[in-house]
Amino acid sequence: MIDKVVASAADAVKDIPDGASLAVGGFGLCGIPVALIDALHQQGTRNLETVSNNCGVDDWGLGILLKDGRIRRTVSSYVGENKEFARQYLAGELEVVLTPQGTLAEKLRAGGAGIPAFFTAAGVGTQVSEGGLPQKYDAGGAVAIASSPKEVRTFNGADYVLEESLTPDFGLVHAWKGDRHGNLVFHATAMNFNPLCAMAGKVTIAEVEELVEPGELDPEHIHVPGIFVQRIVLAPDAEKRIEKRTVALAAATSGTPEQAGA
Repeated sequence: MIDKVVASAADAVKDIPDGASLAVGGFGLCGIPVALIDALHQQGTRNLETVSNNCGVDDWGLGILLKDGRIRRTVSSYVGENKEFARQYLAGELEVVLTPQGTLAEKLRAGGAGIPAFFTAAGVGTQVSEGGLPQKYDAGGAVAIASSPKEVRTFNGADYVLEESLTPDFGLVHAWKGDRHGNLVFHATAMNFNPLCAMAGKVTIAEVEELVEPGELDPEHIHVPGIFVQRIVLAPDAEKRIEKRTVALAAATSGTPEQAGA
């Protein structure tokens, strides 16, 4: 078997060219391949197309690439936590392909499975299927690029819209554990979009918190087999952030809710 370990995140991404398309794992700030994104940022790669559930936040994750104008187009499901994203989109600096979350997941999964397209009920009767969603504005605020209508077909009396699968040039993912052959295990909710992006990328690069030797991972607990992964890099100190901090109210034995810290 091939040893797929590379020495550093910089080495892992050094051949990603300007204009490449990237499937990037993560959901909110959970399970983001921060080390790989940072290495790509330091490398100066630009004109990127990203496929990701969201596009990071203003100062972290894909948000650092976005802030420096490195992303020209993104296929995403949820983009509501990034003010710079909204500014670029409305100013005509960024092309945005909004995609229902389940559809986005299936577009990646199907791409990894070699399925070129599929029919889904999600979006039927809306601009998702009928076209007209603004994907890019011009400098004056007019729609420069709008989504095109998609094929709708009836099966057993219900309508379904045709969606094409995604196979980006590279997949960037974050895993809890991985071995030298590229087998990956994800921890809890960090599994999210990571397995799908690993499958869909033509060349997949995985950063892992813990690197183990072949045979140490329980075969029954492997989430992504090494056949989908071309490079693996150890990133034990990757920062983990909380997107929205919430504090539970302390139980008060006396006093008003305000006094209890509400």
